[in-house]
Amino acid sequence: MKAGPLAGIRVLDLTRVLAGPFCTMMLGEQGAEIIKIETPNGGDDARHIGPFIDGRSGYFMSINRGKKSIALDLKAAEDRAHFERLLETADVLVENYRGGTMEKLGFGWAALHARYPRLIYCAISGFGHTGPYAARPAYDMIVQAMGGVMSVTGYPGQPPARVGVSVGDLAAGLYGAGAIQGALFHRERTGETQKLDISMLDCQVTLLENAIAQTHVRGAPPGPIGARHPAIAPFGMFRARDGYLAIAAGNDALFATLCTALGLDALHGDPRFATNPARMEHVDALTDAMNAALAAADRADWFARLEAAGIPCGPINTVADVMADPQVAARNMIVHIDDEAGPFPTPGNPVKSSIFPDPATRPAAPRLDQHRAEILGQL
Repeated sequence: MKAGPLAGIRVLDLTRVLAGPFCTMMLGEQGAEIIKIETPNGGDDARHIGPFIDGRSGYFMSINRGKKSIALDLKAAEDRAHFERLLETADVLVENYRGGTMEKLGFGWAALHARYPRLIYCAISGFGHTGPYAARPAYDMIVQAMGGVMSVTGYPGQPPARVGVSVGDLAAGLYGAGAIQGALFHRERTGETQKLDISMLDCQVTLLENAIAQTHVRGAPPGPIGARHPAIAPFGMFRARDGYLAIAAGNDALFATLCTALGLDALHGDPRFATNPARMEHVDALTDAMNAALAAADRADWFARLEAAGIPCGPINTVADVMADPQVAARNMIVHIDDEAGPFPTPGNPVKSSIFPDPATRPAAPRLDQHRAEILGQL
């Protein structure tokens, strides 16, 4: 079985907690060998963040599966020598220290590039290595707040709300993984390597696709609008007799079909709802009319009718619902880590390939320094 398109690529992973480990996990899912270099005194901070199973962090397990761990103190001469020998064998180095930390250790980009010209260097940090905030520390919460995402999340009149998953970290990890693969392709074609500077704040700004356009056109920034879409209607959460469902009629043709399915043909002929701009202007009236019609039946009945009519719709799933969903199962999106504590569920790989396997299990996350003898033995 082929391991993946990055088989044979060795990545030195100097990252911890989430953004960097998520980046290197994605590279591992594509077949790269990930050597996780941790501090001897406790290792990755994520090892100490719950939930815990048999004393081990499920949080750490889920984003460090299949990696190899070696503990090195990069301020100690012997461990620095081990690290330098590892650099001779590596294709990629990923770190998520605050800007300037690697330079203080003597392992900044300029020094490494001179000694290891085939090495690609990826730095993931809160604010990047340039600009007035470069030296600041950051966590997901900070960049969600500073990046504008929190200002458009939640409901009007309520306190600012963090997105329920760590999009500050995850976006940076995804951009980092994509950039590294692009850099590997560039090296393959030209022999040239590069430093990649990934800022968590930058990555949040890229998620403001419509919000920046709205601010420019309207002259004022948008605020939170709950589950509604800022520019399309009807496109949001609606209430049936027994609970909520999501409906998205993203164009005029779908809206006409939706009106028929809901028994609201009069809405289609109403000039307030004839076009998407008109529907946005009268979105509250439209929502009230749809909720009144939907209240006549349960969600299951409406799903059957709307799906038969070709209207995009879906339930408001809990995480437990997602884990039990037949489509998620069919796509192998809940895989299990082969851990000594027993099979541990974790998200699968959303990249499905026609030539590389997508097994239902993944190797376990490493114990701290578990692979020291193996790694040093290879050197």
